[in-house]
Amino acid sequence: MATTTFSGPVKAGTIKDTTGTTVGTDVANIGYTLMAQSAVIDIIGASADTTVAVLPANSQVVNCILNITTANDDTNAATVTVGVTGNTNAFLTSTNAKAIGLTQSTAIEAVGTDVGANGAAVVAYFTATDGDGTNGAATVTVLYIQDNNLV
Repeated sequence: MATTTFSGPVKAGTIKDTTGTTVGTDVANIGYTLMAQSAVIDIIGASADTTVAVLPANSQVVNCILNITTANDDTNAATVTVGVTGNTNAFLTSTNAKAIGLTQSTAIEAVGTDVGANGAAVVAYFTATDGDGTNGAATVTVLYIQDNNLV
């Protein structure tokens, strides 16, 4: 299947400028499109970092989702956090990689905030206590609004 790429941000709606005060009387209804980037992350063996997404400048992070489909089998603890350089759990705090499940962002202070004028690389950080696991499969998805510029 073919894909189309363009720079965005994408806005949708039927009324650009407000001329009325109530719904149905020409109130502006243009909104930004919710974007997503996903990556399969490495949760087998030794600790590893996986870049999940590179978000454009001034994007607003809406949610971060970790989906573990095959549990890690490290002898001891194995966890995943999702964040950025300098704040490794900005979007998802430490989550057990040894259990199948879907986890959504719990780092409320980071979700809904602007990533800044330089954008941000979102990274999944897998930490294995022993690094001896031979199984594990997971995907991380970051939902964001491009160039919403909340600052």
